[in-house]
Formats: sequence, C-alpha cells, structure tokens
Amino acid sequence: MVSVRLLSQLCVTPLLVAASLGLVRPAATFAQSALPDAELDQPAGATDLDEARPVILDSSILSMPGGQRLMQEASAAVSSENYTLAAAKLQEARQVFNQLSNFYQEIASSFSGIDNRIADSQRRKALDTAQMRDEATYQLALVHRAQNKPELAVPLLVQLVRSQQPTRDLGQKAYQQLFELGFVDAPYPRSGGDTSAR
Repeated sequence: MVSVRLLSQLCVTPLLVAASLGLVRPAATFAQSALPDAELDQPAGATDLDEARPVILDSSILSMPGGQRLMQEASAAVSSENYTLAAAKLQEARQVFNQLSNFYQEIASSFSGIDNRIADSQRRKALDTAQMRDEATYQLALVHRAQNKPELAVPLLVQLVRSQQPTRDLGQKAYQQLFELGFVDAPYPRSGGDTSAR
C-alpha cells in the first residue's frame, strides 16, 4: 500500500523535473505572454483608470448614481400610489447614502493632515451624500404619512430636525410635518419672523 506522502512526492517530482528542464513555464510567464504586445510595453499603472472608474461607479448600487436611481424608482412608485414599494426603495436609498457618507468621512479622516486636498474632497462628498440621505429620509416620512403610519414618520422627522437643524429648509419642513402631526405644539418659524426664545 502506497503512503500518502509517497503519492504526493510522486505527483510533485515530475513537475519539478519538467520545470528544471524548461518544459513547463511558470504561471506568471504564461500570463504575461498571453497579453497583447501593446499591454506588455506599458509600464505598470499606465492604464487609464479615469475612464474605467465612472463606469464601475455608475453601475454599482453603492454610489451616488445608485442611490439616485433608487430615489427615482421610489418617486415612480409614489406616482402609481404603490407606497409599500416606495417605502422599500427609499429605505434602501437612505442606507446607501448613509454608508457612502460614512465611508467618505472615514477616508477624509484618514487623509487629514496627510493630504488636505483629498481630505477636503472626501469631506465634501460626505456632506453631499448626507444631504441626499436626509432628502430620502424626508420622502420616506411623507410616504409613511400617506400610509397613515405617523409612528414611523415621527422618528424620521425628529432625526431630520437634528441633522438639518431648524434653520435650514429641510429641517423646517421636517418640523412643519411634526407640527401638522400634532407631535409638537409650537409653529416654527413664528409668525412675523419672531424666532427668539421666550
């Protein structure tokens, strides 16, 4: 009975002999020879990544266009009064934009003090995607109101007031929704432009 160790040696030995005689080429050599001559002449990293990147991002769900597609699908569902589908699409869009915002913020933090140009660019993207997340959140709250589910709308609207602040347009709209639902009892902004605390 042949041992397992002997069998493994029997299988490996002919390959080692063939390689030493030049009968078998290493896999890396084979892979290089399979490339067209034009690609072999280019230095490493010479491919035009600027052309490839947008195509990859546009087709991915984890991208600004991916989140915007979900928002458009939700809008179409609202138009056909399919509120269940609209809510599902808006929830997906919120998650996509929230993840993107977090990822961009993490990259910005990583480059802070190392390359401020990259840090600033990623910080702007984090703010843009956070704004889109809040817009998706507002639309979702409106869908919940249309479904007569204020218990689902209120937490989203409170998140928006905190995220956007009452002085910004979306924050004011969220607060107005809370006022209409009877969750808060004081209108904002106050009539006559008086916003001072009393």
